[in-house]
Amino acid sequence: MSTPLKFKDKNRSQFFATVRKRVDTYFTEEALSPHANGAMWTKASFFLVGYAFIYGLILSNQFGLWTMLGLAIVLGMFAAFIGFNVSHDGLHGSFSSRSWVNRMAGNSFYLLGANPYVWKITHNIVHHTYTNIPGHDEDIEIAPGLVRLDPDEKLRPWHRYQHWYTIPLYSLASLSWVFRKDYVKFFKSKIGHHDNSSHPRSEYVKLFVSKAIYYFFFLVLPFLVLDLTWWQLVVGFVLMHVAEGLVLGLVFQLAHAVEGTAFPTPDEQGDIQEAWAIHQMNTTANFAPDSSVAAFFCGGLNRQIEHHLFPRICHIHYPAIAGIVKSTAHEFGLPYLENRSFTSALVSHFRLLRKLGRPVPIKPVRTNTRNLARQVPA
Repeated sequence: MSTPLKFKDKNRSQFFATVRKRVDTYFTEEALSPHANGAMWTKASFFLVGYAFIYGLILSNQFGLWTMLGLAIVLGMFAAFIGFNVSHDGLHGSFSSRSWVNRMAGNSFYLLGANPYVWKITHNIVHHTYTNIPGHDEDIEIAPGLVRLDPDEKLRPWHRYQHWYTIPLYSLASLSWVFRKDYVKFFKSKIGHHDNSSHPRSEYVKLFVSKAIYYFFFLVLPFLVLDLTWWQLVVGFVLMHVAEGLVLGLVFQLAHAVEGTAFPTPDEQGDIQEAWAIHQMNTTANFAPDSSVAAFFCGGLNRQIEHHLFPRICHIHYPAIAGIVKSTAHEFGLPYLENRSFTSALVSHFRLLRKLGRPVPIKPVRTNTRNLARQVPA
């Protein structure tokens, strides 16, 4: 049995205790709940109602093929936005102080064709604990062997081109989730080094029943009620998930796989020699932090630093606490990684993929010939 990885706070850092106290003080002084407010409920309702409305328009069978195709693509994007803005907070328990509300919000993940129980294991437990640690955080294993994000992974010839093919590859993420990933993760004995060998019986039922319901509503029912051939239906279904997967993949990767983020390797004892919170600061980055558009659609995931430090705080509050986190990080001499826009983050991700797809350049060793000559006997 492998030894669990531990974070060893060898410098006894007070960073997390300090920033947590300051954030708690902010909510106390402002008399605010760290959970959803009116703006959050409005936003969640907008995406949920919009998703149902677009789905209803498609099933109405009142539009031509190209309009239906456009609606399918927008529906896929709305599914991703529900994942960011509703499901994610619910699954982290940050949407509400009431567990049943969080459970309902988290169950909106079924609308993406994904399983919330599996997500809580792979994301909440594994990714949030072992962020960017090769062999532990499977979120950085996008397509094992095909995409290289681990600097210690064997470099293969095709990795030279990964900065061109990886980003389009994200568009397949949602299809993989619906038909493959959840099943593979559920029945995997270990996810990273997390023991995944035992699940409640009810989760077996939920996995298969929810998948069957999703397949019915998005494949069987449309085929029965729409004037489409089977291949036209398949094209629409695939493009819906291409849009969903591309949005999901880009937003998540721009937070952890950009220039400046670390991919630390445990020491010989299998430990990380730094505090967990400092590890998060080294492996996580924000993008477009001042963009109200990014904040609205990405569900706070453009502020991943705040999210990783405070996953139990609703993302609607991240802009307010970001200044506290940033100033405290600077006070303790810690990095606070940011890309000022979505585009700059995407370019940084592209450059990192290109860098990891090439061998590390070997710097030539310069010999001091003058000193060497003095050492040679006459």
